[in-house]
Amino acid sequence: MEQYLIPANSKKSQLIFNTFRPIDLAILVIGFCTSVILLLLDDNMAVKAMFLKLAPVLVCGFLVVPIPFYHNVLTFLIEMYRYFTRPTRYLWRGWCVRHVTDDESKK
Repeated sequence: MEQYLIPANSKKSQLIFNTFRPIDLAILVIGFCTSVILLLLDDNMAVKAMFLKLAPVLVCGFLVVPIPFYHNVLTFLIEMYRYFTRPTRYLWRGWCVRHVTDDESKK
């Protein structure tokens, strides 16, 4: 039986700009639009006010930034939340390890 290794970056071609999922772009667009609306509503140009107006786009941009071993910060935070809220025993099993069951070992 032939076994093929899948390249690590094979799913990147399915993403928008090889980085973003549709939900990531939606989060980024919502943050950007919120910041633009806040900038247009008030003409206060103080540093603190500008930081508060730009906070939505900064937070949303931080959530969709790619990080190693996870898709982005949002995915990392979701996985961390799931790990700490669901007491599950995780068994390590590599993606290219061949597991032999009892049926296969008897052959």
